[in-house]
Amino acid sequence: MSDFVKNYQVFAMTADPVYIGTGGYTIGRVDNTIVRDPITNVPKIPGSSLAGVWRYYAVLEIFSKIKDEYRNIAKRKNNGTYKGINEIFNIDSNSKWIADYENNKYIRLKCAGQDDEPNKILNESRESETGHCGHCLVCKGFGFSKKDISWQGMLYFSDLNILFFPVFTMHGTKWITTVRRLEEAGLNSDNSPTENKVFTKNGNEGHINLGWLYLEVDKRPSASLNNNIQFENFQLNDEDIVIVPDNLFSQIVNSNLEIRTSVSIDPITGAAKEGALFTSEAIPRGTILYGNIRIFDKSSFTGIDDKLEPLPSIDNLECALKESKHFFETLGIGGMTTRGFGRLKIKFNEDLEEKDCESKK
Repeated sequence: MSDFVKNYQVFAMTADPVYIGTGGYTIGRVDNTIVRDPITNVPKIPGSSLAGVWRYYAVLEIFSKIKDEYRNIAKRKNNGTYKGINEIFNIDSNSKWIADYENNKYIRLKCAGQDDEPNKILNESRESETGHCGHCLVCKGFGFSKKDISWQGMLYFSDLNILFFPVFTMHGTKWITTVRRLEEAGLNSDNSPTENKVFTKNGNEGHINLGWLYLEVDKRPSASLNNNIQFENFQLNDEDIVIVPDNLFSQIVNSNLEIRTSVSIDPITGAAKEGALFTSEAIPRGTILYGNIRIFDKSSFTGIDDKLEPLPSIDNLECALKESKHFFETLGIGGMTTRGFGRLKIKFNEDLEEKDCESKK
């Protein structure tokens, strides 16, 4: 990887079913379908969805640290001690990654989501009450577009692809994967199983059912993955992993998605609306996904256009990602979050997980 790019491996586990729809309805077994990879036909969480939601959570995290300062503005104005918005960011709190970037004084809640004032020039948007400010860490990190300048941002999100998928078997829940996916995620594995056979840790089960499929277990046991897939109290063990051929993976996954049946409610009667029964599919809870996030060091742009200065440091962007990811565990991602969908646990590689974002730089 180039010195200008830092790459961070990301693992995620669904704590609830996750539904990110295709935006339409289909005629068939399921009405509301989910996003799939166009080549493998395996469901995924698109990088665009991840980036959009993370942008919103980064704004929430910053505001959660400075909310008390904002609440005291009126009081300080009344007693004549208010010196301007700059003093909000002269905070002595633990969140120095927020105060270290001076332009965070321009941040507003509207820096998340879609910009509703893209036709304003950058200098005008700085003091506006709505739209992207174009100056704060979130706008510089995730990108913005104004009438006189567009900025791509410094953060790039890949899709989150399924690495381990839970399936019911006669031996309890097992997590299926393939050799190719293990290699892409940087995990060790043995050779791929032969056609219509699967690998397990012991290799002595004879046959195993994966959902409705009944498959022969290859007598050669698979090598230990020696993986570090752990989310707090959940540890995925080698004994729970089944390696399947690539040509069966999408078939097994799509046959074992969570299917939820719902009905629209008539707001007047409070009862089910006539003919409004529909089904939705979702990635089930316990699914483990992998992807990566890249941060581009664009400090070389300094001096080219003074409108872009100053740029946030990579350290500040790392802390923004790390400190805001906990919102995925409560507010979630995707649709139908009010119906128990969407919660996601995210884990970075060890270096970023242990990064100190609380002490002064």
